[in-house]
Amino acid sequence: MTLRTMLTGVAVLSLMSGAALAQDRTVNVYNWSDYIDESVLEDFTKETGIKVVYDVFDSNEVLETKLLAGGTGYDVVVPTGTFLARQIQAGVFSELEKDKLPNLSNMWKDIEDRVEKYDPGNAYSINYMWGSTGIGYNVDKVKAALGEDAPVDSWDLVFKPENIEKLKECGVHMLDAPAEMIPAALNYLGLDPDSKDPSEIEKAGELLKSVRPSIQKFHSSEYINALANGDICVAIGWSGDVLQARDRAAEVDNGVTIEYAIPKEGAQMWFDQMAIPADAPNKAEAHEFLDFIMRPDVMAKASNVVYYANGNKASQEFLNEDVIGDAAIYPDEATVQNLFTTTPYPPKVQRIVTRTWTGVKSGQ
Repeated sequence: MTLRTMLTGVAVLSLMSGAALAQDRTVNVYNWSDYIDESVLEDFTKETGIKVVYDVFDSNEVLETKLLAGGTGYDVVVPTGTFLARQIQAGVFSELEKDKLPNLSNMWKDIEDRVEKYDPGNAYSINYMWGSTGIGYNVDKVKAALGEDAPVDSWDLVFKPENIEKLKECGVHMLDAPAEMIPAALNYLGLDPDSKDPSEIEKAGELLKSVRPSIQKFHSSEYINALANGDICVAIGWSGDVLQARDRAAEVDNGVTIEYAIPKEGAQMWFDQMAIPADAPNKAEAHEFLDFIMRPDVMAKASNVVYYANGNKASQEFLNEDVIGDAAIYPDEATVQNLFTTTPYPPKVQRIVTRTWTGVKSGQ
């Protein structure tokens, strides 16, 4: 064998080894269900050669339990701001290497400023999507139950027992999320939605218990199809989920008309953040994934499918008109000013919240 042949063989082996390594690169993503355009994942793999292993969850509590236990194997996770804040304090995330994220320049300063409440300096996360928690309803069924003047723009629709009792027959779902429902009840009672006062949390619990007999189911995301199919008439849910239900019903033209309302008394504004666990096995790939997500065309593609607003200002020129022009997704400034945010409960208060919510769900 000549030296040239030997060197050629070494070069080929080296190239093959490099290709194998490129193929072996992986990023493990753990996101909410129904929350991305799958072509985004395919495009990322095509461009980078990095395989995406994509798993989904349906509640912050499920994600938090895994994060606090450690060793999840995930490289990118998507907690909501209130949960992110206490998870940062618990040391479960790796600080972002911002020099590896040139597309940070595309992000929306107004949203970053609000997120600082949970992630000072935006050191550990980027905003993926944001929205509000309000009321999704079947226009015809609610009118049939409550009349033409049904208070669809108010929490009265679901927090007044005399109203929700009339909606019971057509089906009412409520988010299985105490961090969403207790602040909504506090706000409706004229109390601080971010209250940590145990006596006020108990009052919120009593309000929720008063309407509990009319709640068919507590849920995380299955209300999307239930609304779209006409199986229920009201769901307290996340803005984008309800709008997905609205559009699914319109697509199949099944005679179901769904609308979303941000109640006039105010509603919770939330932020879903992408972060990298401290024990992530593929941090370099995680940063590549985050930077890809922050490309304006990529983030717009995700919003155009899931019907949620995103924290990427540069993406707005790529958004479909039925997304950027929909006030339920991108509310006007006056509506945004009426949205409230909350902060994490201290451990002792969290136990009270958990106990209160268990009582609400069990009706006891």
